[in-house]
Amino acid sequence: MSDRFFVGTRKGLFRFEKSNGSWKQANESFLGIQVPMLLPDPRDGTFYAAVEHGHFGTKLHRSGDGGDSWDELDAPKYPEKPDDAPEVLDPHRQVPVPWSLEKIWSLEGAGTDQPGSLWCGTIPGGLFRSEDRGESWTLNRPLWDQPDRARWTGGGYDFPGIHSICVHPEDSKRVSLGISCGGVWNTTDGGQSWEQGAHGMIYDFMIGEEGADDPASQDPHRMVQCATSPEHFWVQHHCSIYRSSDEARSWQEILGVSPSGFGFAVAVHPEDPDTAWVVPAKKDEARYPIDGKFIVNRTRDGGNSFDPLTRGLPSPPAYDIVYRHALEVDDTGEVLAMGSTTGGLWISENGGDSWTEITAHLPPVYVVRFG
Repeated sequence: MSDRFFVGTRKGLFRFEKSNGSWKQANESFLGIQVPMLLPDPRDGTFYAAVEHGHFGTKLHRSGDGGDSWDELDAPKYPEKPDDAPEVLDPHRQVPVPWSLEKIWSLEGAGTDQPGSLWCGTIPGGLFRSEDRGESWTLNRPLWDQPDRARWTGGGYDFPGIHSICVHPEDSKRVSLGISCGGVWNTTDGGQSWEQGAHGMIYDFMIGEEGADDPASQDPHRMVQCATSPEHFWVQHHCSIYRSSDEARSWQEILGVSPSGFGFAVAVHPEDPDTAWVVPAKKDEARYPIDGKFIVNRTRDGGNSFDPLTRGLPSPPAYDIVYRHALEVDDTGEVLAMGSTTGGLWISENGGDSWTEITAHLPPVYVVRFG
């Protein structure tokens, strides 16, 4: 079981470790600064952190000692927009989508057979690749130049963003992306070409209207892949929960989830594709736990039924929301860590049956990762 995890928050990065049976804070970095994304790279032990410095923009940092010390790297940089490149306008606001980095929203290793290679997903919808442990980055033009990018739009942010990168554990050329709001995109050749995969997803509030089932306009909030059954994916969508069993090429909606199919976070068991966890909420403008009941929903039968897990979580009324990267399961499938927008941090060491509060006093939590 994992005995260490990291938490990126609105006001810094925190490391927690298990010692003598208890979880304690062991380290902090970048206090007072936003840390929206982390990557503890299991291939070589390197640790990466995206850090947002306000007026000074997004920076990238790398550590070789678990976060005790850091070296600053150049963040991914968009190339200058060519004079002959067509202007892409946000479909809703009719403003140009910029050729500049707004946020690093995802970081993943590019495969066990490619040590030192990384993928980085950003807002406004660009995917970057590094071959040298983050020293330099190249924009993936086949995705950026997709004509369908003109149909992508902002979700929780003003512009589209790549928040989920799933690399096939047996074939690193097969990569799947979750984009809000741009659907799901798949490559089988390492990013030389891409195909839309959000077939079957639907905006339920647009039923009967043109575009409700447009794959390139869907809003997956988070996408995860089962490590040992990599053809199986789960998505927490803006309107529902979806599951795929064909490598993210088509999706089946999970219906009748109580109290809600809306949420941001989803995690899947690394060895059992039928077991997944989500954190339901009231959607759209509200975004709080329904009736003030903060729960984690778990399915063990592929979404046919869900069990509400509450033991150790705050009693109602509780208005914690869990962002899309703030629920994480370790490689055993038994240990889960979860942080909320109100600074709560919990650990479960029995698959979610019960939770232990580690602290209730963190800044709002953006991302949790074991490493």
